[in-house]
Amino acid sequence: MPLAPPLIDTQLDGVSPDRRGKVRDIFDVGDSIVLVATDRISAFDYVLGSGIPDKGKVLTQLSAFWFDRTKAIVPNHVLTLDVSQYPEPMRRHADLLTGRSMLVRRTAPIPIECVARGYLSGSGWKEYIESGRVCGVDLPAGLRESDRLPSPIFTPATKAESGHDINISEEHAGRLIGHDLVTRLRDLTLALYDEGARHANACGIILADTKFEFGHLPSGELILIDEVMTPDSSRYWPKDGYAPGGPQPSFDKQYVRDYLEAIAWNKQPPVPSLPEDVVMRTRDKYLEAYRRLTGAEVR
Repeated sequence: MPLAPPLIDTQLDGVSPDRRGKVRDIFDVGDSIVLVATDRISAFDYVLGSGIPDKGKVLTQLSAFWFDRTKAIVPNHVLTLDVSQYPEPMRRHADLLTGRSMLVRRTAPIPIECVARGYLSGSGWKEYIESGRVCGVDLPAGLRESDRLPSPIFTPATKAESGHDINISEEHAGRLIGHDLVTRLRDLTLALYDEGARHANACGIILADTKFEFGHLPSGELILIDEVMTPDSSRYWPKDGYAPGGPQPSFDKQYVRDYLEAIAWNKQPPVPSLPEDVVMRTRDKYLEAYRRLTGAEVR
């Protein structure tokens, strides 16, 4: 697809974001919300000085693909991606918003991130080395980094306003939000992961782990929100290069992390910008993941 400059901030005449996340700009429009995925990229808990062109479009359109594919498992917050159906004054900005935004239902988000792990990597690997467990789940001895787990596990985390989210046990999550609700979230999380992992496998990709977020509608109905199985919220590995015993090549921002480690950034402000080759290699990985998983090109 043609290369456009990265969208770092959503500047719309006549309307400003009500909130900004690390990647998304959030516009309250009455009973609903417009989520705009920018091309900002974060690493080690900081938004970097460079954006990744088209990254926001990948996140939005891949989430839409998964929301549609998983709606039989759990309803979700998507109302439409058709900007002509957005409330005014958002409709006037179709050129900027098309492909990277969605109109969604307003919910009361549940303050727990619901992580499913099918492979031993990231913070789960670090915890396993120390204790032989991940989020209170006992695992067999002798597992290697990136090994496939005997069966996928549910490993919740608390949502941090800043810094790292904190892994917790299912029991701890139950004390925070109620045990019945956590049981429901666990079952949905593992069902969603199973659907995603099976489809990704058929596309030559391993879905090693992923995180979901849920919210309640005013009616009390539980629905899936935020983003779904994107390279920002998941570890995707090429199946043909899988070799347990260490880190794996991935379809995400690993190039960015590797660069930041190589320049020995102290992971404190000021944040660095990225060289052009790191930006473009990262963009290529996001686009490749979308292409493989959906069979289509980002629009």
